[in-house]
Amino acid sequence: MDKTKEGYVKTEHKNGLAVIEFYHPSHNSLPSNLLKSLASTILDCGADKKINLILLKSSGDRTFCAGASFDELVSIQDETAGKTFFMGFANVINAIRNCGKIVIGRVQGKAVGGGVGLASAVDYCFATKYASIKLSELAVGIGPFVIGPSVVRKMSSSAFSQLALDATNWQTAQWAKSYGLYHEVFDSIELLDHKLQEFIETLLTMNPEALGLLKKVFWEDTENWDTLLEKRAEISGKLVLSKFSKETIAGFLNN
Repeated sequence: MDKTKEGYVKTEHKNGLAVIEFYHPSHNSLPSNLLKSLASTILDCGADKKINLILLKSSGDRTFCAGASFDELVSIQDETAGKTFFMGFANVINAIRNCGKIVIGRVQGKAVGGGVGLASAVDYCFATKYASIKLSELAVGIGPFVIGPSVVRKMSSSAFSQLALDATNWQTAQWAKSYGLYHEVFDSIELLDHKLQEFIETLLTMNPEALGLLKKVFWEDTENWDTLLEKRAEISGKLVLSKFSKETIAGFLNN
């Protein structure tokens, strides 16, 4: 079976809350079909007048998201295909930005590359102490170009430069919290989910119109991201074709 076709994105709606969950057997990595489904699902939930709040989560307890699918990256043969793949991450980030609803993130485990991008794009993020982060893109010859604006916006340019250049080392969840990626960090998934439920129940009692206006305020000065992230996707789409990237990614897959 083609590994890039495995996994799922599913949604549950209840009492004004949409829970969007994604899963892939390769540590919740994201091939293009899941990225496309995530973006469209987020926008659909944003357009649904019966939904006032969105929760974004992944399945399992070890890894929130391992980022780009290496199986798909290694199969890219031209710049158009490369750009198209990385536009998948751009489209998810822009869907969160444009959906009009507050998006809460649940990061139960490690986040790598695009997974950090997802965590940085949500409006409020809960994590466990096991939710270490790493931007490993440079180590495979690419660089975190597409997710960069989202990480800088949430964490600062200093934190982004450290993550981008120190591409082989993990940073702890507490380190990520100190830079604003996570708003709260818990010792266990059980504690996270208890607090998360309380937080969501409280927000659902708030004025939906006020929440929608706050969403606009949170994302002020990002109106150029449609074009900015597309340009960044072009950069990554070219770099993934380099000899360095092809050999490095293939090496990871063969280990």
